[in-house]
Amino acid sequence: MSLDIAVIGGGAAGFFGAITAAETFPDANVVVLEKNRTVLNKVRISGGGRCNVTHACFDNRLLVKHYPRGERWLRPLLNQFDAAATVRWFESRGVPLKTEADGRMFPTTNSSETIIDCLMRTAHRLHIDIRTSCGVAQLLPEGQRYRLRLSNGDTLYADRVLVATGGYPQLHSYQWLPEQSESLIDPVPSLFTFNVPDSPLLPLAGVAVPDARVQIAGTKQEQRGPLLLTHWGFSGPAVLKLSAWAARDLANVNYQFTLRIHWVPTYNENQVRDTLQAFRQQHAKKQVSSQAAFGLPARLWKALASLSDIPESQRWADLPAKNVNRLIERITNSTFTVTGKSTFKEEFVTCGGIALGSLNPQTLESRRHKGLFFAGEVLDVDGITGGFNFQNAWTTGYLAGKHIGL
Repeated sequence: MSLDIAVIGGGAAGFFGAITAAETFPDANVVVLEKNRTVLNKVRISGGGRCNVTHACFDNRLLVKHYPRGERWLRPLLNQFDAAATVRWFESRGVPLKTEADGRMFPTTNSSETIIDCLMRTAHRLHIDIRTSCGVAQLLPEGQRYRLRLSNGDTLYADRVLVATGGYPQLHSYQWLPEQSESLIDPVPSLFTFNVPDSPLLPLAGVAVPDARVQIAGTKQEQRGPLLLTHWGFSGPAVLKLSAWAARDLANVNYQFTLRIHWVPTYNENQVRDTLQAFRQQHAKKQVSSQAAFGLPARLWKALASLSDIPESQRWADLPAKNVNRLIERITNSTFTVTGKSTFKEEFVTCGGIALGSLNPQTLESRRHKGLFFAGEVLDVDGITGGFNFQNAWTTGYLAGKHIGL
């Protein structure tokens, strides 16, 4: 008897799972069911249309540190299919990858279509049936098989099912799945930017600081990295990392909190004071607002001086001590009232989903429903930006595909 395998979701994890299943179990009939009109949509738009395939971190002990949720669970899975395996997999299929300065890896063509073409070509070679505009409204166990009621009213049956639908924004969106018995973790957003509508820095949209420390006031949650000023507030790697690690904390306060920014985190407060004193002596006759210190962008420095009540005409030699203190406070501890969030480009990620404890950690099969597997972002695993979420998709898709026919 042939084995019928249904993969729900035509994204990165779904395709990788389907391809691995078809290669591992060549006699199986594999079908991919995608609710949208096109497949691999997130692959297409990620990385500005270049597709950040993975990250050049080949020590799995370090790689898992980039996952706010799922670190310990993902570690043994990476030992079976990690970033190095991802690079080999694509290169063996004619898609070499390149590494950029920040560690992100892209196809050398700089086009996500190269990745899509590779996955589609491989799927077609393996005779995988790809059906678009084909959502699944309900998944029900029936004896040793599964009945899939499609959104168009049709019904399919499968011996094995891999769910790789990506994350859902709300808990009720998972109701089409079989009862999981306490296996769902309430989903909340991750990887988002901060809205600060009353920020005095909004006119500086587009200004970037290469290294800043951002912290949620009253907590230990903080991150460092490049920071981008936007017309709605703050973005950039530092903010995105903070939003990921603090995803649940921020959801709990409805994204209303105080953000603290240290603009030059390589300096402590005393070092900032000493540097300004030396700067004052060196530029005594020059205007404070026109002489940016610490390598900060000129427009940002001018704004920080203004917020410290320093007039544009004020010279360093005549700067009162109280204004120096205010400037130090602005440099090391600027505070802003965040009142909401915005999705980062199209790279929205969900924190939460299928509880990892509800799965067999070696196979990704449901402990409660034999023959039902999960992979990708639908799991309670999420990484920061930089190719880590795609690596989770490749790894979990591969593991599920390897075991789904057993």
